[in-house]
Amino acid sequence: MELGYRHGFAITPNDSADLGTPTQAIWVGGTGDLTVLLENDTVAVQFVNIPDGTLLQIRAVRVYDTGTDATNLVGLY
Repeated sequence: MELGYRHGFAITPNDSADLGTPTQAIWVGGTGDLTVLLENDTVAVQFVNIPDGTLLQIRAVRVYDTGTDATNLVGLY
């Protein structure tokens, strides 16, 4: 089994467009809230008050602009 992530990309939150690739994790560089659509889900999930420097190990396909004020988001896969 491989460990770690092989690719990363800056995330620009968008209410109508999916990410190009589902994440395995999202790095949150700046404190705030994050609203995402998880893989194989139909309802947005909001994570509240995420501290800066947090790695969320989630498979997200979209990061919504509405409900997201966390900054410096990086998708990892």
